[in-house]
Amino acid sequence: MDKPDTRPVFFFDIDNCKVHDLMTVLIDQYFVKHLSLTAEDANMLHHKYYQDYGLAISGLVMHHKVDPLEYNREVDDALPLDGLITPNPELRQLLEDMDNSKVKLWLFTNAHITHGQRVVRLLGIEDLFEGITFCDYRKMPFVCKPHREMFEKAEAEAGVTAAEDCYFVDDSHLNCRHAQARGWTTAHLLEPDLPEPAEKAAKHQIRDLNSLRSIFPQFFKPLIANRHDRLVASPL
Repeated sequence: MDKPDTRPVFFFDIDNCKVHDLMTVLIDQYFVKHLSLTAEDANMLHHKYYQDYGLAISGLVMHHKVDPLEYNREVDDALPLDGLITPNPELRQLLEDMDNSKVKLWLFTNAHITHGQRVVRLLGIEDLFEGITFCDYRKMPFVCKPHREMFEKAEAEAGVTAAEDCYFVDDSHLNCRHAQARGWTTAHLLEPDLPEPAEKAAKHQIRDLNSLRSIFPQFFKPLIANRHDRLVASPL
């Protein structure tokens, strides 16, 4: 009989910082086209739905009976990501340096599955995660961060039963605040050009994902410096 998997789970948001501005444009265009709004009104309603529901599409479905898969085709899947997102060797090295005998790596996104898989494929890291929890646009009602049901879904799908075994990094202050309140050990990733928030969202606040090495050393393989002064995994 197989031993139960008792590893803690580290949930990674699929960061949208590189595509945020472009996605905002496409979302606003969708509001203009399908709701017959001015550009200004579209932008205002887009941000209202984001603040109220966690996703603009949630408000569109709830109040305007929009087909979420059509929205996904016109917005998320329409983003010209090739060339905008490229393989990230530094990110891949960070993830490879994590010891998967001690921790399970899991993707956690508010995007639909097609967009999530596309992003990690372009980053060149899709093989380093054991699974993905995503906002399923095919099921109603929507479940997305920061709502409690989305965190419950992530825990169930990743096979973790205790909040203290959940670790999380996200660039959303709102998502981090809710994860921290749930009992997840959380790191809020601040973009380099953003000021520090007046109130911290989580116990840990970082500017670079490599800071995870010093915050959570228990999840990384032992490291030594080689003769080229680079960090490499020590041999067994």
